[in-house]
Amino acid sequence: MIGIISDSHDNLGAIRKAVEFFNDNEVKAVLHAGDLVSPFTAKVFEKLKSQLYVVFGNNDGDKVMLTKSFEDIGATVCGDFGKLTVDSLHIALLHGTNEALVKALAKSEDFDVIIRGHTHDPGIKVIKGTLLINPGECSGVLFGKATVATLGTANLNVEITELKMG
Repeated sequence: MIGIISDSHDNLGAIRKAVEFFNDNEVKAVLHAGDLVSPFTAKVFEKLKSQLYVVFGNNDGDKVMLTKSFEDIGATVCGDFGKLTVDSLHIALLHGTNEALVKALAKSEDFDVIIRGHTHDPGIKVIKGTLLINPGECSGVLFGKATVATLGTANLNVEITELKMG
């Protein structure tokens, strides 16, 4: 199982809840689809028991310090785009600011799964046989619900989970 998170926007409480959720569910890897925002969030992600992969979003500021902070905790920083293979699944990881690019990637049929964020709106779609997953916003800042997702790598079962805050 893979954990999926996006748009954490420096909300340390929500990040702690997400890390706890992923650790409790013993996910194999966690993929963050951008908008980490500040390097200090790495300290909370350091408690993850699985490998963390991150891409940058449009609100990520100092990418040099973000890269250093996340690499220091053992995370893999993919820049603006990650091309990953987990349990033989070919996965594209990006923030998703360009909708045309997201759709073109899905239609390319080069990936089994595309993980994106940016809209803060959780959703699951299939485009030309490619699974497109948006876990929503971990931060809960726009819609008031802090959400993450899990993906079963064997059956492609996706679950979006609202984190209980407070």
